Amino acid sequence: MTEQQGQAEQPEKKEKKSLSLNVVSSKKHKGFGAGSIDLSDVACVIIDDGEAYIDVGAMHAKSKIERGIKFTPNKEDTPNGRQCWIVWVAVERTEEGSHYAGATACEMLIDTEARRGWKILADHVNKLDYAIKRRFILGELGDVEKAALRKLLIEHNAEWWDRSPEELKEALGG
Repeated sequence: MTEQQGQAEQPEKKEKKSLSLNVVSSKKHKGFGAGSIDLSDVACVIIDDGEAYIDVGAMHAKSKIERGIKFTPNKEDTPNGRQCWIVWVAVERTEEGSHYAGATACEMLIDTEARRGWKILADHVNKLDYAIKRRFILGELGDVEKAALRKLLIEHNAEWWDRSPEELKEALGG
């Protein structure tokens, strides 16, 4: 018997199950990995120059404003960057209907001409997690950004806004 055949006869090692982010599928699963992060109920809102809009590309750092930008964790590397925000908005569906259940804002600096930018990836990941966990972290937004986000959320679905927690409405000045 050759060495290769001997290896084939050894019992197979159990494949280690890994947790994964479910970005595409809306299929709910039970068992191992149940309760892992489900991103199908998270919207990505970009706030740029006082305008808020939904950009699904932000989930993979491919929003309109991020494309072609080389990011660095050093703020000094983007001295002429304009302040932009990604806001992660979690939507919860209940018997009463859907509502905005979590929202967190992450700062970025973008210098389109120099094709440079600043952001802290760990902050973006943590804030995404906080939004999914039904938290509201919007205090860093200025009044203009808060008003833009409020307007977008109401225009997107006024009924969802009406059913949303008072904490969100107070955070956005309404």
